[in-house]
Amino acid sequence: MVDLVGLAIPFAYLGLLVGSLATFSSLYRKRKAARSISLEPWFDPHVQRNIYLSLLHHEPQPGQDKATPVPDSILKAALLQRAVEDIRRILTIRGAKQPLSQLLQRGSVGDDLWQRFLRAEKEMEAELRDVVEEANALATNWGQTIFQSANEMVNNATIRERVAELQAKGRADREWWDKERESISSKFMQELDEEVPAGNSKPASTGAGNSDEEAVLVEAGGPAAGGSTAGSKGGTVKKRKGKK
Repeated sequence: MVDLVGLAIPFAYLGLLVGSLATFSSLYRKRKAARSISLEPWFDPHVQRNIYLSLLHHEPQPGQDKATPVPDSILKAALLQRAVEDIRRILTIRGAKQPLSQLLQRGSVGDDLWQRFLRAEKEMEAELRDVVEEANALATNWGQTIFQSANEMVNNATIRERVAELQAKGRADREWWDKERESISSKFMQELDEEVPAGNSKPASTGAGNSDEEAVLVEAGGPAAGGSTAGSKGGTVKKRKGKK
């Protein structure tokens, strides 16, 4: 005969084990969900989305029965700006995912930061689906091309910002070079002004020295020259006397 009491004890143990595991799992998931909700969002508030939703659900003014309908062109422009902001956030997420995962593997960042990132990624997926649905509601099959147009707008804005930075840097470099050129030219002219008086004084001193030397030579050579001249005249006179 089967011992029911002996079989009941293992089953009760298994039931208690399964129940405790289920309770622990439920409490862990609730705590994790509450913790993820309390985490700081990865991005700032989505202003473009709020603007689009405020235009879409435009409320009537006080004293009016119905609100003035917003033109579809304004709604499309607001939705396109919302898609542009979504493209920028997607690029930010793609650029930060791999470095953040590497830092998480090394233990350099905590799990809270990774949970914030995963939450932002899920929110962006839901945001993209919502934008596609809204685009298709405004125009047929616009949801297939709205993000292409938004990507082109982002690239154009990036190029313009880069060009503006280069132009600002070029103007700053130009101003620096003008100042540097003026300082170099002023230093060069100052050096020339200092060299010109020194160059004029050297020839004057040389000329004075030459005149002094010539005067000494004339004074020293005068009697000698006279003696030699007299000697030569006396020699000629003596020779003439002998002939006579």
